[in-house]
Amino acid sequence: MMPRQTEPNANNALGSLLRGMMPGCTVLAENTQTFADYPGRHSDVLITGRGRAPVVVEAEYEPAATVEQDARERLGLNIAGDGRAIEAAIAVRYPAAVEAAYDVTAAVEQAALSYRVLYQQGNPFPRAGWLTGAVTDLADLIRLVSVPQQEVERAAETLENGIERAAEWLDDMAKSRPGSAADLAALLGMSNVPQTRRMACAILANALVFHERIAGMHPAVKHLRQLGGPADPTLQDALLAAWEGILAINYYPIFAIAKDLLTQLPSDAAARVLDGLRPTAQAVAAAGVDNAHDLTGRVFQRLIADRKYLATFYTRPESAALLARLAVAKLEGINWADAAAIGRLRVGDFACGTGALLSAVYSQIAARHEREGGDPARLHPVMLEEVLYGCDVMPSAIHITGSTLSGMQPEVQFGQSRLYTMPYGRQEDGSVKLGSLELLQSSAVQTLFNTSDPALRTGSVGEETAAQVIAQIPDGGFDLVIMNPPFTRATNHEGAHATVVNPAFAAFDASKADMDAMGKRLNLFGRNTCYHGNAGIASAFVALADKKLKPGGVLALVLPLSAAAGGSWQGFRQMLARGYDGLTVFSIAANGKEMSFSSDTGMGECLVIARKLREKEVVTGSPCFLSLHRRPRGFDQAAEFAKGLRSVDSVRSVEDGPYGGTPLTVGDELVGEMVTILRQSAGLVWGGVRISDHSLAQVAYRLVHSELWLPREVKKFKIPILPKGKIGILGLVSRDINGPMPRGAFDKVAYSPTATYPALWNHEAPKETKIVCEPDSSLQVRIGMEKKSEAAWQVASRSHLNTEFTFGSQALAVAFTDSESMGGRVWPNVKFPDTTYDYAFSLWGNTTLGLVSYWWHSSRQQSSKATVSVRTAESLHTLDLNSLSAAELDTAQEIFEEFRDKELRPAYLAYADPNRALLDRLVICDLLGLEESAYAGVRRLAAKWCAEPSVHGGKARPKGARLVV
Repeated sequence: MMPRQTEPNANNALGSLLRGMMPGCTVLAENTQTFADYPGRHSDVLITGRGRAPVVVEAEYEPAATVEQDARERLGLNIAGDGRAIEAAIAVRYPAAVEAAYDVTAAVEQAALSYRVLYQQGNPFPRAGWLTGAVTDLADLIRLVSVPQQEVERAAETLENGIERAAEWLDDMAKSRPGSAADLAALLGMSNVPQTRRMACAILANALVFHERIAGMHPAVKHLRQLGGPADPTLQDALLAAWEGILAINYYPIFAIAKDLLTQLPSDAAARVLDGLRPTAQAVAAAGVDNAHDLTGRVFQRLIADRKYLATFYTRPESAALLARLAVAKLEGINWADAAAIGRLRVGDFACGTGALLSAVYSQIAARHEREGGDPARLHPVMLEEVLYGCDVMPSAIHITGSTLSGMQPEVQFGQSRLYTMPYGRQEDGSVKLGSLELLQSSAVQTLFNTSDPALRTGSVGEETAAQVIAQIPDGGFDLVIMNPPFTRATNHEGAHATVVNPAFAAFDASKADMDAMGKRLNLFGRNTCYHGNAGIASAFVALADKKLKPGGVLALVLPLSAAAGGSWQGFRQMLARGYDGLTVFSIAANGKEMSFSSDTGMGECLVIARKLREKEVVTGSPCFLSLHRRPRGFDQAAEFAKGLRSVDSVRSVEDGPYGGTPLTVGDELVGEMVTILRQSAGLVWGGVRISDHSLAQVAYRLVHSELWLPREVKKFKIPILPKGKIGILGLVSRDINGPMPRGAFDKVAYSPTATYPALWNHEAPKETKIVCEPDSSLQVRIGMEKKSEAAWQVASRSHLNTEFTFGSQALAVAFTDSESMGGRVWPNVKFPDTTYDYAFSLWGNTTLGLVSYWWHSSRQQSSKATVSVRTAESLHTLDLNSLSAAELDTAQEIFEEFRDKELRPAYLAYADPNRALLDRLVICDLLGLEESAYAGVRRLAAKWCAEPSVHGGKARPKGARLVV
C-alpha cells in the first residue's frame, strides 16, 4: 500500500513550484526559524522579496479545519532577521488527491487549490467562501497581496500633503517674484497658475523620493540626509550636484526636468520648498513601499492643470489592473517565457496621462514572463525601448509616466523610450495641432522633444538620446491599444463649460480662433471614422485606436457610459459590431463615485475590450455585458473579477427569457452578473450596462420585439411595439428654437397664459406630477425670423418626451399639454399624424412598461438620471399606436380623462405608488385586454426596476413603502 504524502511534503512541493514562478523572491518551505519572538512557531511557506511585504502561506489537507486559524495567528508577527511584520497570510486547502499522489509535486501543480487571504487590517478576501485556482493563480495572488495598498495610500497622502505645503511657498514666491513663477511655468509648457506650481512641486517631490530610493544602489548617490541639515541654504546646490551625478548614470525621465526646475528656483524659495519636501520624501521612503514610483502619479492627477477641460481623470489602479488583465489575456500566440517574443509586441496609450494603464500592462506582461521563469529585470529595457508607447499633450504627464515605468526596475538602465509629448494648440508657425489626434492623418508626427529644452527629454541614458523629434506611430502596427481618453465634448455648454466656446479644445489658454481652427481640423481628420463631435474627442481617440491597431490586435478602453447608448456614439458601436470579435463591456451597477472606474468623475463609465478581426475573419462570439455590483477595491479583487469572467463556460443570453444573467462570484460572494446579446444587436443601443438584475434586460429585450414575458410567468403576451420614429415625429432640439441667430427663431421669455407661442421648457418637478402639465414659458418671435418661426411651430404638439429623466425626483416620462405647445430643452415635442394618439402615448409612456422601455434605451451615466437625445428618441420603442383600433383609441381617451388629475410619485417609487399601479391595470387590462396575471407580473417588474441603482440613485425609500398590486 502506497504511503500517504504528509503535509510537509506537500508544502515543500508548493514552495518549490512557487520558487520557480517567482524568481525575484525568496521562498522558504517548512521553515522553523521564521518568527523572531516565537521560535516554536514555524511557517509552511514564507515568501519575501526586496520591497515586498512578507507573505505567509499556511496549508492543510481538506477539510483543513484549523488552517484559517493557523494563518490568522501569524498576522502581525515579525520575520526573524528581517523585522517586517506579516500583513497578509493565505490559508490554503489541498484536495485529497494530493495526499494520495505518488508524485506530490506533480499533484500540487495540477491540483485545484482552495485559498483565502487574511489581512492584519481589513476584511478577509473573499469575505465569504474560498477562491479556487491552480498554483499559478496562487503565485499571482501572492504578488498582489505583497503590495500593501493601505501603506501606498498613506504614503500618497503624505506625499500630497507635502506637495501642497511646498506649493503654498511657491505661491508666495509668485507674488514677490512673478518672473520666477513664469519661468517655472514655461519649463513645464503650462500656464502660470497655482496648479502649475503644484505640478512643479510634484515633480520635485517625485525626484526626491526616487533619489532616496536609489541611494546606496550606486556608490556616488548619497542619502538625502547626508546632503545638508534642516533649512540648509546650500541644499539646493548639493542636490543639483547630486542630480547631475545621477543623470550621468541614467534616470533622465525623472531627474532632467526636476533639475531644471530646481535650477530656476531662487535660493530662498528653494530652501523653503526643499525644507518641506525632503522630510516628505524620507517619510515616503521609510514607509517601505516598493512601488513608491507610482505615488506621484496618483497625486499628479489631483493637481493636473486644466482638468476641467482636458477631463484627464486618473484611472484607479485597481481598474487599470482589471482592464490590463483582460486585455493582455486576449493577446494571442505569445510565448511569455521568451523575452525576444515579448519585445516584438507593441502597446500604445495615446492619452497616457500618468501612465497608469501602461504601468498596469507592464505589470501583467512582467508577471507572465516571471511566472514562466523569466527575469523581469532583463525584460525592462525591452519594455521601455520597444514595447510601450505613450503620448500626451502635457510634458509633466510624460515625466510622470517615464518615472512610473522607469521605477519598475530602477537599477536597470535603458535607452530611448517611446514616450512623446505631442504638439497641441497654436504653434509658433501659426498652425494648430491636436496632440495625439494628429496621428489620425499620419504615422509620423514631430513631437515637442528637442535637445535645447531639457524639460522635454525622455531618454534614460543621456542628452544625446533626446535628438529624436519624430514620433513613429505606424497605422496597423499595434498589438494592444489601451486608453482612458478625455471625455470633453465640443457641444458641452453646461456647468463649468458654460462660458467656453468649445470645451474640447479650451485647454492651455486657447483663444476662440484657436478652438475654431482645432475643431475644423479634427472634423477633417475624423471623416469616415467613428468620430462624432457630439460624442466628444473620446470618440476621436477611439477612431485613432482603431487606425493604429493591427488585425488581431486588442482594443481596451475606459469610456463614459454614454458610449453605450448615445446616438452620437452609434458609429463607434457599429465599428465594433462589424470589425471586432470577443466584445466584453464592464460597467458598475452602483451610484456616486462607485459607478466609475476612474477617480473623481462621479459618472458612470464602462470598460470595453475587443479583438480586431483579421482579413476575411468573421465575428463568431456574442458580445458580453457584465455589470459589477461594485468596483474592485484592490488588485486581488481585480484579478479575481478577471479570472471569474474567463472561467465562465457559458453565459445566459438576453433573449433566453426573464431568468436573470449568469452570476459572477468571488468565493461565495455575488459580485456581478453578465449576459450576452445577439451579434446583430451589437451596433445598436447597449441596454445591458449598469444593471444589477438582468431579468429586466431580458424583459426589455422581449418587449422591443412585441412580446411581454415577465419573471415567474410561463405565459407570454403579445403587445404591438414600434420605434417612435415610425409612429410620429420628434420635435426640434432647443438650439433650433432659441439658439443664436440665424439658427433660432425665438427668444424664451416668462410664461403668459395668453402667450401666442406657449412652451413646456423646464423641469419643475413639483409641477410635473400629473400627466397633464401646464406650459412654463413663452416664446417671442425674433425680428426678421417670422417665416422661420412659422416653420418651427409646425412641430408643436400636445405630447412631450422627457429627455432628461431623473427617476429619483421626477414622475413623468411623457407629459401632455391641453393645447399645442413648443417642447423646449428637456420636453421636446412628439407629434403624431392623428391627435387621438396623444392620449394612448401619454398613458403608455408613464406605465411601468413605458418606464422600463425608456430606461433600457437611455444613457444611464448619472446616478438616477437617464437621458435620450431627440435623435436617439426616434428609435425608442413604444406602443404601436397605429395598430390600435378606433375603439381602443376611444378607450385610451376615456382612461386618460379618468386619470388626468391623479398625482404620480417619483418614478423610483413606481412599485409603491397606488396611482401608478392603477395606471398599469387600466392600460394592461382595460386598454390592451391582457389577463390579470400580466398585470400582477408587471407590478413585480416595477419592484425589480425600482431596486436598480440607476433608478433609485442611492435615495432611501420612504418609511412604509410597499409594493402595490
